[in-house]
Amino acid sequence: MIVAEEWKDYEVIDASNGEKLERWGNIYLLRPDPEVIWNTGNLLNKYNFIDAHYIRSNKGGGHWENIKNVPSSWTINYKDLTFNLKQMGFKHTGLFPEQAVNWDFMRKKIKDANRETKVLNLFAYTGGATVACLKEGASVVHVDSSRGMVDWAKENVKINNLDDRPVRYIVDDVVKFVKREIRRGNKYDGIIMDPPSYGRGSNGEVWDIEKDLYNLIELCTELLSDEFLFMIINSYSTGLSKEVVSNCLKLTVRKKYAGDIVSYELGLPIKNSDLKLPCGVTTIYER
Repeated sequence: MIVAEEWKDYEVIDASNGEKLERWGNIYLLRPDPEVIWNTGNLLNKYNFIDAHYIRSNKGGGHWENIKNVPSSWTINYKDLTFNLKQMGFKHTGLFPEQAVNWDFMRKKIKDANRETKVLNLFAYTGGATVACLKEGASVVHVDSSRGMVDWAKENVKINNLDDRPVRYIVDDVVKFVKREIRRGNKYDGIIMDPPSYGRGSNGEVWDIEKDLYNLIELCTELLSDEFLFMIINSYSTGLSKEVVSNCLKLTVRKKYAGDIVSYELGLPIKNSDLKLPCGVTTIYER
């Protein structure tokens, strides 16, 4: 496990009984987390400084219950990067802090390459990886099927004063966009994928990670430049192990390019214990 330990504006304070208590800047949120199967007490009763609690519904979904005044949006920093946060439906805030270790990796690869670098960010969400790559001087194509998420990514790029950098925002189904890029003959030095377990494209296309991921990796192999730096695949799907994703890369990218496959579980430290909170898996093909 690689643990994101370099945050100053974010921390997991405690975790128990299916929930985690986090500090996002000066806002304290209590949210569900399926990895927290242990029970050391009710966190809502244990801490009196919680600002908001996300309450799951028995019928699916849920809602935020603001215990104190929570702003409609606020920012936090990771090193020299700034991100805009909001309370979203289905418990999210617009940022996955464990991804900080991957932002650091991308930035180092781009910096060490010391040349023009083109990055394709697929299922790009609110643009954490887009901001990191732009900050290091890469050009980025940011693709997501949700216009709202793409607009949020634009906000994140702007608050980092990077909106004059070479970035394209695409609202489209990822697979359709990749196929068009292949026909156009475009190539990339880095490809990032952060696919959901299930999802729908901009025109209702259905995405199922277990059925569709291999084909997407195979397609993306055709977009890699001869001197590409990395392909990064993140997975939060419990049924998709890091070995499965590694096998997909061995059967696609490795057939064309020499390189190394590294796969690791992501995690976050829990401040009030010696425990680590698992947060998905990253698999990288690195040149």
